[in-house]
Amino acid sequence: MVGELILVILILIGVIGRSPIIATAACLLLAIKLVHLERFLPAIERRGLELGLLFLTLSVLVPFAAERIQFKDFTAVLTSWPGILALTGGALATFINSRGLDLLKMDPQIVVGLVLGSIVGIILLRGIPVGPLMAAGITAILYKVFKLFGGSP
Repeated sequence: MVGELILVILILIGVIGRSPIIATAACLLLAIKLVHLERFLPAIERRGLELGLLFLTLSVLVPFAAERIQFKDFTAVLTSWPGILALTGGALATFINSRGLDLLKMDPQIVVGLVLGSIVGIILLRGIPVGPLMAAGITAILYKVFKLFGGSP
């Protein structure tokens, strides 16, 4: 019963905070629980991130498939400051994501804080949730900075 209540609260938060992604996700999970399909929850938990990343990657790669990006665009990436910065940003993001994955493996219960933080970011900062790996990666960096300056969590 607690799970359903939390999902209803998340639906309300999503509606009030104008975050259709949170509201829709909570609605889908509530529907799965109400029609007694809980046996699929572990599969959703295990493969949901991969499926979400798959669709995110598909949307990013559409310009290649639609031939809106040509080979000359690749040279522009390597010869312009915005291109070089984008290349650096992409490499840095994947590195941070790997640190996040390490943190999630080491301390899986940190997901609670990541989810709550994502909800706060969506509602208060009008952010977009792109994945727990980046949130965990930033958390891992913050954790190291905190330890560096004398914190001992």
